Amino acid sequence: MEEFLSHIGNYGFPMILSIYLLVRVESKLEALTKSIYQLSQVLSNHTLPLQ
Repeated sequence: MEEFLSHIGNYGFPMILSIYLLVRVESKLEALTKSIYQLSQVLSNHTLPLQ
């Protein structure tokens, strides 16, 4: 039991922190992807096609 608690103390915090950071990065990456898509739409609507 004592060894189990030691493993939780050593590995639990880094695991929880990693999961938290991955979730945050994922949401920011989705927002960035949406912004890039919107920017490409605006640019394609405001440029003349090449001849």
